[in-house]
Amino acid sequence: QVQLVESGGGLVQARGSLRLSCAASGSTFSINAIGWYRQAPGKQRELVAGISRGGSTKYGDSVKGRFSISRDNAKNTVYLQMNSLKPEDTAVYYCKAEWGGLAQYDYWGQGTQVTVSS
Repeated sequence: QVQLVESGGGLVQARGSLRLSCAASGSTFSINAIGWYRQAPGKQRELVAGISRGGSTKYGDSVKGRFSISRDNAKNTVYLQMNSLKPEDTAVYYCKAEWGGLAQYDYWGQGTQVTVSS
């Protein structure tokens, strides 16, 4: 199993920056990928960014060029650097670990609130 803890959320003005962290613990050696997702009130949860075991990355269309995902393997931590924030980026941000081999499981963190004021 894997435990995920997000941190770094908060209140920021538009055009500002925040860096979110997702710290993983437990059986981290079986993590295949970690993704950041967000959910705004009344909206579906959507992919923001993801990074695979091999280091390949992907981004949601709305954040390309503004957000960057990275990882520190020694700390078992994945980061989401968010620049040029917009009010529409306001949401609860979650990280998800895709874990396992033949049997795949998803593990979610508890989420961290990001609020961007105009």
